Amino acid sequence: MNLPNKLTILRVIMIPFFLIFMLTDFMGANSKYIALTLFVIASFTDFLDGYLARKYKLVTNFGKFMDPLADKLLVSAALISFVELQALSAWIVITIISREFIISGFRLVASDNGVVIAASYWGKFKTVAQMIMIILLIIDIQASYFVILENIFIYLALILTIVSLLDYLIKNKDVLRERSVK
Repeated sequence: MNLPNKLTILRVIMIPFFLIFMLTDFMGANSKYIALTLFVIASFTDFLDGYLARKYKLVTNFGKFMDPLADKLLVSAALISFVELQALSAWIVITIISREFIISGFRLVASDNGVVIAASYWGKFKTVAQMIMIILLIIDIQASYFVILENIFIYLALILTIVSLLDYLIKNKDVLRERSVK
């Protein structure tokens, strides 16, 4: 197994530990900082595994499947945690996670038709906004300027989630056309 795939697996393994520190006071007041550190490291492995896979031509079918899945699991775990902690409205989390399911299903349909749907810039902007939003929500400083910043990133991530979904669907609408099976 190559290094990018090991980094992807590491990201998946980090998720339960992130959740333990995110949702408990296992380490007292330090729990949220440990959760923050785990989330930042896991997010960095997302960047690093993709970079290494492309640079050293280590792209594998396992990586193509697991890397986006690991990302979705990490972000979904964080978002669902915020609902539990009453830091984020459930409707926002449902909207963001629903987009991920729709795009995953869309990619499966495209793959069955021999079409590869690459990540778009809107999707990349959405991911960055979501990561910043999650980091801000974990830090959770109750100063008014910080709360405003959190809210800006919550709604920016939500808007980019919807825009990136529409972008994928519009650019790839032909994938949804039914083809007759022979």
